[in-house]
Amino acid sequence: MRISRRWMLGALLGSVAAPALPVFADAPATSPRPMRRGGPAPVVREAQELVAEARLGGRIGFVVADAATGEVLEQSDGALPLPPASVAKAVTALYALEALGPEYRYATQILGTGPVVGGVVQGDLVLAGSGDPTLSTDALGDLAARLRAAGVTGITGRYIAHAGALPAVTAIDAEQPDHVGYNPAISGLNLNYNRVYFEWRRAGSDYQVTMDARAERFVPKVSMARMQVVSRDLPVYTYAAAQGSDNWTVASTALGKGGSRWLPVRHPEAYAAEVFQTLAKAQGIELPAAQLVRVRPEGAVLASWESVPLRLILQDMLKFSTNLTAEVVGLTASGAGSLEESAKAMNLWAAARFGIAPEFHDHSGLGGGSRISAADMVTALVRAQSTLTGAELRGLLREVGLRDAKGREQRNAAVRVQAKTGTLNFVSGLAGHARAGEGRDMVFAIFCADPERRDRLTLAEREQPPGGRAWAGRARLLQSRLIERWIAVHG
Repeated sequence: MRISRRWMLGALLGSVAAPALPVFADAPATSPRPMRRGGPAPVVREAQELVAEARLGGRIGFVVADAATGEVLEQSDGALPLPPASVAKAVTALYALEALGPEYRYATQILGTGPVVGGVVQGDLVLAGSGDPTLSTDALGDLAARLRAAGVTGITGRYIAHAGALPAVTAIDAEQPDHVGYNPAISGLNLNYNRVYFEWRRAGSDYQVTMDARAERFVPKVSMARMQVVSRDLPVYTYAAAQGSDNWTVASTALGKGGSRWLPVRHPEAYAAEVFQTLAKAQGIELPAAQLVRVRPEGAVLASWESVPLRLILQDMLKFSTNLTAEVVGLTASGAGSLEESAKAMNLWAAARFGIAPEFHDHSGLGGGSRISAADMVTALVRAQSTLTGAELRGLLREVGLRDAKGREQRNAAVRVQAKTGTLNFVSGLAGHARAGEGRDMVFAIFCADPERRDRLTLAEREQPPGGRAWAGRARLLQSRLIERWIAVHG
């Protein structure tokens, strides 16, 4: 039996014991086009021609492999470590599923440190968080109602908020603008993805502003997040932290007649504690100002709220790419004392589990310092398929439509792509599964990045960088064109 080089590469990828990077070092950049019976194959453009046409600059790495055998079908710079952006969340999902299990639930509890006598807790009342990334104002409203239904009307002691279930993190990525809602703090007591709703309306020559913790059923105002309108042009926002509060200013010239936006919360435990205090008052339960603690007091559970199972939390995380959820589930899975230590724990797990060498600095991919190669990403997806968590992940990945020349997402049933997208300034990634009808099931990863261009951006440019939208559109179109090529040639 003659063993070809391609067969050997595929065998290496399919073997758990094989090191990941050498598998792709000399993998074929293209593959011979198949001939159609009765005539030549349709014209299919070469991958490098598509890459050149995209005019992205920077570096582009991609790998596509047979999902069943791991045989590498095409690659270009597959071993090059590049920023994954939110594609990192796919690895985080695998990590959390294996460490916690798909049915894991977060619980937010109300504890009483003493007995309830005549409706009054003889001691302290504790709002104890577990880090639930999905806890909402509506959930806290229901929790307050459950506390009242349990017969509680007051307390003799303190009102305590416990946030020590997870380490306190001021922001996921310190290099993001202060005001972007996708970069909040992390705590063991999170609420509304740690965002506060800022709304403004012109009132004569001035503005009326409100800050609230709105959800679908409850819209309580908050005082721990404060906004002042200042007569200036730039900067649009400024932020200053105080003890348990977030102090913002906004430039009056940026407001127009009215509008709203979500702002990040930097003191989430104070935020959640104040909102619960307001909702408890609506139930007839008077609570004093909260005291914040990191050590959970002992007490009887008087009321509780549970999240949906982890698999559903992860499904939403992968669909909406929620950074807070990724960081919380990663921290919960690792049990580490900091975000950096937690990311290192996930790196070690990925190395032991899949034989790959990623360098994640967080669990969401928001920080630009994380790196993983397309080869390692494909290796992880291929090898994960042999586990329950891998099968679970594929079912959680959202369907991604291929893009047309105008950037529109095409829902073409003939080509099914289940994948995780990732976008940062001048960074675009896509990784997952692709298949046409009953054809070959393929696993792929495509990373496009121009880190030098990204690093040149000023802080003010990072929310909407010049040329960023057009670059991202060309990157997404390239990803679609590569998948179309692979379906035509290998599918």
